[in-house]
Amino acid sequence: MTTSTLTRLAPTQVALEIPITGEELAAAEDRAFRKLAKNVRLPGFRRGKVPRKIFEQAYGAEAVTNEAMDEVIPEVYAKAVREHDLAPVERPKMEILEQNEGRPTRLRATVEVRPEIALGEYRGIAVSRPSASVSEGEIDRSLEALARERATLVPEERPAELGDVVTADYEGRIDGTAFEGGSATGEVFELREGRFVPGFAEGIAGMRAGETRSIEVRFPDDYGAGELAGKNATFTVSVRDVKRLELPVLDDAFAQSLSGNQTVDELRADLRRRLEAVAEARARRAVGNAVMERLLAAHDFPLPPTMVESEVDHLMSDAAAAAARGGVNYDEFLKQSGKSEEEMRAGYRAEASSRVKATLLIERVAKAENIVATPADVVHELEALSRQYGQPVARIRKALGNNLLSLMEGIVRTKTLDFLIDNALVTVPEETIDPTS
Repeated sequence: MTTSTLTRLAPTQVALEIPITGEELAAAEDRAFRKLAKNVRLPGFRRGKVPRKIFEQAYGAEAVTNEAMDEVIPEVYAKAVREHDLAPVERPKMEILEQNEGRPTRLRATVEVRPEIALGEYRGIAVSRPSASVSEGEIDRSLEALARERATLVPEERPAELGDVVTADYEGRIDGTAFEGGSATGEVFELREGRFVPGFAEGIAGMRAGETRSIEVRFPDDYGAGELAGKNATFTVSVRDVKRLELPVLDDAFAQSLSGNQTVDELRADLRRRLEAVAEARARRAVGNAVMERLLAAHDFPLPPTMVESEVDHLMSDAAAAAARGGVNYDEFLKQSGKSEEEMRAGYRAEASSRVKATLLIERVAKAENIVATPADVVHELEALSRQYGQPVARIRKALGNNLLSLMEGIVRTKTLDFLIDNALVTVPEETIDPTS
């Protein structure tokens, strides 16, 4: 039986020459005729009962052939892909090489594919694991954060102090010109350094309600809004009122008001468990990142340009979406970056390449270990999404539609990364080792 032939045009591009046998085309034409004739009505024949010869006399034999090609070309292409164990990353470019009486008999499909990866050692990768221990100070800070959430505001007649909450109007100017995002009216905020431009909160400290003051500040060199970075600004601030944060007493009554905890000690124990769970998850992510860094460094293979450019598209889209959430449109986003769109794309290409490489490596490990998304895995993920969005599983599944395949791919990635972490040679920090064990 004649089979397809493969020519490698580039490390991630191939050309397939695919024959279409007479039997394949005849079977496809028969299916095509039945499909086309299903709703055809000609004088003297019932709907769907028109003989093929009469149909072709009325509509032309090419109508059947064209419909058949729409069906048979994807079939023979998919067969050739399976035959050569290829993983295409784009739709193929098709070309008819030979035909007989208007019926194609040989095709060429040019397509970009995933590279062949010679998988090195991926089990037992040596990495260090950050400590997941939780200090008493971290618990104290969590308790303080809970107390601050339930604090009351007490009006004060005195000058504002760091830690107070003020209501103020302000306008910022650079070289005498107001700038976007630098003004507010009646804004309520806590005077805490680290939440503002350095010197802003300290400049307001000491002001009384009804007082207006000019405050000189300098935006940090690494400030998020590039057009403001490293520039000096003058803020004119008018304080409307000053309030003191009055924190609740951290006693058993406070613990009982938060949850079912009866005592502060029980609340502290609960906070410790939660913080340790967060620290453990953070440590596990760090191990996963370290494992992937080692894998990436140990493997070298060509990347499909289409995959890299697609990932650049995603990074650009994410950055633009983040700017839009801040009220900045795409053109302004580019202007603030000080780069053209192509320069921005070039800047993202290294990160995009790293992501694509990681994706391909994880896929290769998953294939080597036969890691798949089982029906139980899919059900578990759908149930998790159901809980997250408060919707029935059936509605979640329907909403996903064709994206169910992406969900399954995500499950495989997660399971594969878990496999790599669980099989890594992890060094535990000394401070977490129990000397009595």
